[in-house]
Amino acid sequence: MLAMALSAFSQDYVKLMSYNVRNTKGMDGIRNLQRVANVIINEAPDVVAVQELDSMTTRSNQQYVLGELAERTQMHATYAPAISFQGGKYGIGILSKETPLNIRTYPLPGREEARMLLVAEFENYFFACTHLSLTEEDRLASLDIIKSSVVKSNKPYFLAGDLNDQPDSNFIQALQQDFQVLTHIKKPTFPAPEPTETIDYIAAWKHGSNDFANLSAQVLEEPVASDHRPLSVQLRMALNPSELFRTKPYLQNPVNNGMTLVWETTIPAYSWVEYGTDTLNLKQKRLIIDGQAEFNESIHKIRLEDLISGQTYYYRVCSQEILQYKAYSKKFGHIAKSEFYSFTMPDAETDSFTAVIFNDLHQRPNVFQALLKQVEKVDYDFVVFNGDCIDDPANHDQATRFIKLLTEGVHGDRTPTLFIRGNHEIRNAYSIGLRKHFDYVGGKTYGAFNWGDTRIVMLDCGEDKTDDHKEYSGLNDFTQLRHEQVGFLQEELQSKAFKKADKRILIHHIPLYGCDNLCWNLWEPLLRKAPFHVSINAHTHRFAYHPKGSLKNNYPVVIGGGNKVENATVMILEKKKDELRIKVLDATGKVLLDIVE
Repeated sequence: MLAMALSAFSQDYVKLMSYNVRNTKGMDGIRNLQRVANVIINEAPDVVAVQELDSMTTRSNQQYVLGELAERTQMHATYAPAISFQGGKYGIGILSKETPLNIRTYPLPGREEARMLLVAEFENYFFACTHLSLTEEDRLASLDIIKSSVVKSNKPYFLAGDLNDQPDSNFIQALQQDFQVLTHIKKPTFPAPEPTETIDYIAAWKHGSNDFANLSAQVLEEPVASDHRPLSVQLRMALNPSELFRTKPYLQNPVNNGMTLVWETTIPAYSWVEYGTDTLNLKQKRLIIDGQAEFNESIHKIRLEDLISGQTYYYRVCSQEILQYKAYSKKFGHIAKSEFYSFTMPDAETDSFTAVIFNDLHQRPNVFQALLKQVEKVDYDFVVFNGDCIDDPANHDQATRFIKLLTEGVHGDRTPTLFIRGNHEIRNAYSIGLRKHFDYVGGKTYGAFNWGDTRIVMLDCGEDKTDDHKEYSGLNDFTQLRHEQVGFLQEELQSKAFKKADKRILIHHIPLYGCDNLCWNLWEPLLRKAPFHVSINAHTHRFAYHPKGSLKNNYPVVIGGGNKVENATVMILEKKKDELRIKVLDATGKVLLDIVE
């Protein structure tokens, strides 16, 4: 459910509590600090408004009652005495997990005894505690003081305490003009054994920041520890817009006059893209699935279509937190909008491009950064990650961290990236989840597309061991995937797009030539006469170059290096008119290969 979605930010959910503890004297006439503390511990609130507290009085044996409760609950104590009493003080207090940033107190009228308002400021909200007079005139006079305590701020303001009045009273009706009561007004709180009166409340200021959703409210079933029952509300707090984006957008699937934008948010959100040929006249695109806008995902994948070949587009991604999603009501948080980025659509008629290819990075940032330095001055049009880059992904966070490093490293917000699976992308618990992060050409992990007059064919070799290998536990069927690609290759090699292409490039992770490959018997009969100009491969962790015919191969085979700085490589494909240049560099910039096809 959306309300229970995990967030990277601890302030996403806040529980507020209010409890008139009667100085910890229960309905059995026994003062029991631990019993009251246990009620608070079991509810696990972030902050508690506590009323009827002694400090150093005779009847409390000179104990600082709030301090004792704080020690037992492991919370911070903030005390506000209202009157002097029996050699000490009597008043109200706040228990909080966080130390307040600021504290303010306001004396309130009370003809039977003076009253107090205590306001604590926390990072994301203000929380006020009070215990109002038994006299209606005093309560109404207190309301103006309470309202004056509200600071103009972008933080919500919550009021909690024993207000000593019923929901249908003049005072509560007046209160509700400016405060939204968050607790159940029809669930009585006093007296604790069999409550008949609702006099304890938690409310929120209506006119300021309302960036939260009330997920639940309850009066706790506690009939003995005090003469009041405690009450609590569970809130979901809106994130600041600056906290909403987890990654920059990165471009995917740059084919058929379309471009897919992928980005992540820290929480599930409703998202869209604003784009155009300038930043002033923008269209809006969102993802609609079966008539509904997607709203409950943290990975956002929106495809822009009907784009013009060779045209530059400007765009920004937008995400909005949905705090609460109910059948007939929705509560939204802030909108976060990225800066403007741009990309240029591939020119369908171009005879020139530059591509950069990485492989076998195995989630090693130092290897990637070393190779990235060798191409930082290269003006490339797209990037290929040819397998075993996102090594053995165990979970979403692990995958996201390295995908973010890769896509931001190659300026994926303006440069399309293509991810080809290696055998290590197929391993570990989150391997199947990688599909969420990419928009594969043709919707499959293999496919073909044109960049101008060049045809690029990508294959997926699957694992490097047979499906019955004990480590796979019967969960793999790459045999079927390899057979499926036989049909794909047969159609592709006969297609008009393939035959008309000026240059043809084959890319797959495990080499067909110069390495054991379970695809050999299926694919080699089709590829032995296929007119590719080069095959780009990886997997062996050793750079190799096999000229055409050296291994009975019908095209040159270039195999990228390994996963350590000392043997890693990066490839540059440069197409200029009729010339296709393949250059291989190591992590020091040394040229290992420079050929023209």
